[in-house]
Amino acid sequence: MVIGKESVRYSLRNLKKSKSRSFLTILSIFTGIVAIFIFVSFGWGLYNYVKEFSGEGSADKIIIQAKGAFATPGLDNTFKLTDEDIDAIDGVAGVYEVSGSSFAVAEIQKGSNKRWVFISSYDPKKPLIWEISNVGLFEGRDLSSGETGKVVMGYNYLLDDKIFPGRLSLNENFEIQGRRTKVVGFMESIGNPQDDSNIYVTQDYFDDIYPSRAGDYGWIIARVDVDNIEKVVEDVERALRKEREIEEGKEDFFVQSFEEMIASFSGALNMIIGFVILIALISVIVSAVNTANTMITSVLERYKEIGVLKSIGARNSEILKIFLFESAFLGFISGVIGVLVGWGITIVASGILENLGWGFLSPYTPLSLFIGGILFATLTGAISGMVPAYKASKINVVDALRYE
Repeated sequence: MVIGKESVRYSLRNLKKSKSRSFLTILSIFTGIVAIFIFVSFGWGLYNYVKEFSGEGSADKIIIQAKGAFATPGLDNTFKLTDEDIDAIDGVAGVYEVSGSSFAVAEIQKGSNKRWVFISSYDPKKPLIWEISNVGLFEGRDLSSGETGKVVMGYNYLLDDKIFPGRLSLNENFEIQGRRTKVVGFMESIGNPQDDSNIYVTQDYFDDIYPSRAGDYGWIIARVDVDNIEKVVEDVERALRKEREIEEGKEDFFVQSFEEMIASFSGALNMIIGFVILIALISVIVSAVNTANTMITSVLERYKEIGVLKSIGARNSEILKIFLFESAFLGFISGVIGVLVGWGITIVASGILENLGWGFLSPYTPLSLFIGGILFATLTGAISGMVPAYKASKINVVDALRYE
């Protein structure tokens, strides 16, 4: 459907005459487009983060956790995994490496400043915990197996006023649970405050700090045969049931591949983002109804004018095109303004989140998102103007000219 230049000029003049009505129509569609742009950009960015987080290094990993633990695994010592569990898992065919990690909340002190943070253990000879998170050292060195009195710290300790008033440096000393400890390395930024404020120690040092928890783990991570991962998971479950002397269906643990864990998270993410976008779409539908009402009012106001146009030779199709163009043009303007404002808001919000330590909540704004937003707004405007445009095209000339 092609509209002539004269019809375009005529439509634009009419929109200019009714500035207030055109502004309110644009505003109603604009708000919905802004909301959709923001939610889609942040959702898309989060999907990209999850995809990057679950890279090739995690495909061959399975994670074993104790059921019933609240918050971070291992913080509730009632539910735990043990060295015997590690031995049972290590004996399963298809399991190549096994490593346990313990977690606790520790008091750290630098000068007169005290903080409470998470502390995690790992085996430097089997750093499986690093492989599943796709992060590495940013500065300094890794720990040596069995090393005590030394730690690797999260990225936030390199920043002023994040943990302590001043940043920490390599080889600087501070206290963990009243024990003098030296910093030997810093991890790359993960993008969330909890992980970037974590402290990492060897299992020996963890057991030294928390002797009552020696041999207990919050997680057990295993590198397995990726080609038979489902069978390996079943065999690990069977081995743990036998070691713990429990019946099938009464497991006090659960085993899943890291990919399954990410898939579960992605599924929940899909539901949340889908619900939010649904709310934004409802806003757009309301905007479309408002646009339709605006166009109906425009038809009524220009009833006699439409009759004049028809009396001098304007065809029904031309009248239809004029009103469709007007509603689509209002949608187009709404889309352009909406994506630009949405983009500005995402930039500001991203900066705020970055400063707060939530860098992983970074929006993704490809060109396709801008184009899609504008096209969607234009289509919304066109559809909402379809019925009024059709009615305008069917107006009887004689009735229109008599209309007062």
